[in-house]
Amino acid sequence: MINYEEAAVAFESFLRTKGLRVTNPRRDILRIAWSSPEHFTADEMYIWVLEDDADASRATVYRTLALLSQADFLATMNDGKGTVLYEKQLSSDDHHDHMICVSCRKIIEFVSHDIERIQDEVAERHSFKLQNHTLRLEGLCVDCR
Repeated sequence: MINYEEAAVAFESFLRTKGLRVTNPRRDILRIAWSSPEHFTADEMYIWVLEDDADASRATVYRTLALLSQADFLATMNDGKGTVLYEKQLSSDDHHDHMICVSCRKIIEFVSHDIERIQDEVAERHSFKLQNHTLRLEGLCVDCR
């Protein structure tokens, strides 16, 4: 599992290989994203940046989140209502799926080895080299039923 310090070094290397500058706002956004225990939106990140007294515009937040996603430090998902949610990726094998409550928008992460096995079987049956998948189940959580 990758920690913040390793992520910071790798992100700086990613930026340099892209010919981009390593700036304090980009470092701050990575640090704040890494400290987030849950999914977040770009607007939530911007609020956290302001609360942290980090010097980053809303545009810088959006561009940096896109770079972090491109570099595979953040995963993105759609909440089903058009909002992009971000979450840190701790490792390449940190795959999980999501259940989203259609009422309160609560997100429950889960891992199912049965689902992983079935998708591998389906891919193999169709001679398909599976690289990734996204599974989002929508319904009502226990609090909203």
